Amino acid sequence: MTDITPLRDFIRDMTSLANEGAGESRWLTEGAALLRRLVATDSWLPEACAEAGPRYRQYLLHCDPLERFCVVSFVWGPGQRTPIHNHTVWGLVGMLRGEEVSTEMRAGSPMQPGQVDRLRAGEVVAVSADTYDIHVVENALADRVSISIHVYGGNIGAIARAVFDAQTGATKRFVSGYDNATVPNLWDRSKEMAAA
Repeated sequence: MTDITPLRDFIRDMTSLANEGAGESRWLTEGAALLRRLVATDSWLPEACAEAGPRYRQYLLHCDPLERFCVVSFVWGPGQRTPIHNHTVWGLVGMLRGEEVSTEMRAGSPMQPGQVDRLRAGEVVAVSADTYDIHVVENALADRVSISIHVYGGNIGAIARAVFDAQTGATKRFVSGYDNATVPNLWDRSKEMAAA
């Protein structure tokens, strides 16, 4: 059985930030430090939230009841990538397994690549509607699955966002949703108590 204690602790700490009314800069600094600690170990992610599919998958791990933030596991099979998309809210991306490449895309016809981040296990980067919001993300490894943990300033699976045509820059509305029908049960400690 997977010990999800690190995830539970992370969510508790992020909820404290939300309860303190943290602004975006605190989320992107203090939240990034918390996410860096979470992705430093790789034993807590439930296998059901680590399964690759015919396209990249995003599994909801937790959504704050007031939708102030959510935590999502992104699973990238070899060669998989997103369309060019935006977020409209702040976000943090922490690499748990493997590597991914995020390429900022700038408005234009055609759109032009900007900053490129290659994320390796344990590393964290931020996205923000104010700075670096439009990008394309792909698995950097051709021979195995990569998994990143994303935290967003809202319920990202329910937020109306946009995908962009690379040649024209034209936008199309989309809502990403999630690939899982259930979320990990963070609060059942019965097995921990029985072992004590």
